[in-house]
Amino acid sequence: MAFNALEKKALTGLSLLYASRMLGLFMVLPVLTLYGQDLDGATTQLLGLALGIYGITQAVLQLPLGMLSDRVGRKPVILAGLGVFLAGSVLAALADHVLWLVVGRALQGAGAIASVVLALLADYTRESERTKAMAIVGAIIGASFVLAVIVGPILADAFDLSGVFWSTALLALLGMAVLAWLPHPPQARVHEERQLHLRQLGAVLGDRRLSPLSLGIFSLHLTMTALFVGLPVVLTRQGIGGDQLGWVYAPVMVLSFVAMVPMIMVAERRKAHVPVLRWAAVLLALAVLGLGFSESAALSIGLIWLFFVGFNFMEATLPSLISRRAPVTARGTAMGVFSTSQFLGAACGGLVGGWAFSTFDMTGIAAISLAVILLWLVIVWWAERRDEKWAY
Repeated sequence: MAFNALEKKALTGLSLLYASRMLGLFMVLPVLTLYGQDLDGATTQLLGLALGIYGITQAVLQLPLGMLSDRVGRKPVILAGLGVFLAGSVLAALADHVLWLVVGRALQGAGAIASVVLALLADYTRESERTKAMAIVGAIIGASFVLAVIVGPILADAFDLSGVFWSTALLALLGMAVLAWLPHPPQARVHEERQLHLRQLGAVLGDRRLSPLSLGIFSLHLTMTALFVGLPVVLTRQGIGGDQLGWVYAPVMVLSFVAMVPMIMVAERRKAHVPVLRWAAVLLALAVLGLGFSESAALSIGLIWLFFVGFNFMEATLPSLISRRAPVTARGTAMGVFSTSQFLGAACGGLVGGWAFSTFDMTGIAAISLAVILLWLVIVWWAERRDEKWAY
C-alpha cells in the first residue's frame, strides 16, 4: 500500500513542523558556550545548565502534554507548545544576563510537543502506513540535527548568539503556519501502542531486554551534550575561528553519516544489531578519550568525525530495538521511558559538562564521558550474560 493524499499532506506538514522544532532546539548546541561567554554573569557551569536545561522541561512535560492532547485535541496543544517555544526563544534572544538565557532555554524545552506531533501523525495515518510514516519522521529528526549543527555556527558568526535565538523564534512562527496549513485533523484517538501506563512502569524498568537500551540513550545524549560544552571553546583555542566552525562541522557530519551506512547494512543483514552497537560504543569511547588530550585541530576534527559515526548509528538503532523488543501492550510505556531517558541525558550532560570543563578542562569531560560509556558497555555485557537472547 502507499500513502493516500491526506496522509501525504499530513506527513509533509508534520515533518516540516518537527524539523523546524528540532532545528530551533539544536542550533545552539555548537555555539552556546562559545558565544554565551559575553553575557553578564556567564560561567561555564551556568552555560552548561543553559545548554542542557531544555532536557529537564522536555522530560517533565512530554507525557502530560501528550495525555492532554488526547482530551482537548492535538492542534491546540501543539499551537500552545509552539507559543511557549517562541516566548523562550525571544527571551533568550533578548537576554543580557546568563540567568535569563537559562530561563529562555527552559521555556524552549517546555514547549514539549514532540509526542503530540507524533500522535497527530498517528491520527492522520492508517495503521498499515503508520510505521513507515514514523520512520520518515525519524529520518527527518536526524537530518535536522545535522543541519542544525552546521547552520548554528554560521548564524552565530553573522548575528551573534541573539541572532541564533531570533532564528529559532522565526522557526516557531513557521511551525505555526505549517500547523494552520494542515487539513482538519481527524478526531484525536488514544493509540494504545503509544500510551504510557503507570502499572507497567515497574515491569518496563525492570526488563533486562529494555532497560539497558534506555540507559544507552541516556548515556549517548549525556556524552554528546557534555562534549558540546567544551568543543567550541577548544576548537577556537586550536586555531579554528568561530566563523569557521560551521564549515568544519558540515563535512564531519556528512561523512559520519556515510561511514555509518556500512554499519547499518552489516547489522541488518547479519541480524547483529547489538554486536555492532557495542562497536559503535567503542568508537565513542576512543573518540572522547582522544579529545581529552588532543592539542591539534586536525586530530580533534578527526575524532569528532569518529564520535559521530558511533553516535549516529546508536541514535538510529536504540529506538528501533526498543520498538522491536517491547510487547505491543507495553510499547508506549517503553518508548515513554526511552524518550524521558534521552532528555534527562541531555540535561545531565549540560550540568556535568559545565562543571567538568570549568574544573578540569576538556580532560574532565573526556573522563566522565568515557566512564559513562564504559559503564554502559559493562551493563550490556551483564545483560548478555544473564540472557543469551539479549544480543538478538
